[in-house]
Amino acid sequence: MLVDFAQLPGDARLWIFAAERRLSDEEQEKLLGAVDAFLEQWKAHGAPLAAGRELRNGQFLFVAVDEAAAGASGCSIDAMVRVLAELERALGLELVNHAPVLFRTADGGIARVSRAEFSDLARRGVVSPETIVFNNTLTRREELEAGRWESPARDSWHARAFFPAPAEAR
Repeated sequence: MLVDFAQLPGDARLWIFAAERRLSDEEQEKLLGAVDAFLEQWKAHGAPLAAGRELRNGQFLFVAVDEAAAGASGCSIDAMVRVLAELERALGLELVNHAPVLFRTADGGIARVSRAEFSDLARRGVVSPETIVFNNTLTRREELEAGRWESPARDSWHARAFFPAPAEAR
């Protein structure tokens, strides 16, 4: 059952999907229409799931489910991923690949690079612990609302992965 994303509780389970680029208005409409149709009938073990979605920056799809009444099962999550994989093919872009790093560029745009490329950018000083990154590993809506999604790399898993403290500082 589709509900307003903002009305879901803070402990609602969250998934974040990042498209490889900003979607056109037509692509956004197609994506949200298909996701809404899926969420309207989404069930786990026959029980309807209270779920909502939100699209931010024309690129990031958030899906959350209130697990108080019924939690998403492995099979129901697989069904959601299958729908998104079909949308990937229909739109001709990546949507479910969680490996790339997304971050804000100096001009406020959004860049998407491989982890190896981000590591190289860090080594060369192009990005720093102050670079705003998108933490698409969050699992609860309250983390999103607390500002943990778009934050300086120093406040995210990116710090450990790409900006380790020098040995003398440990």
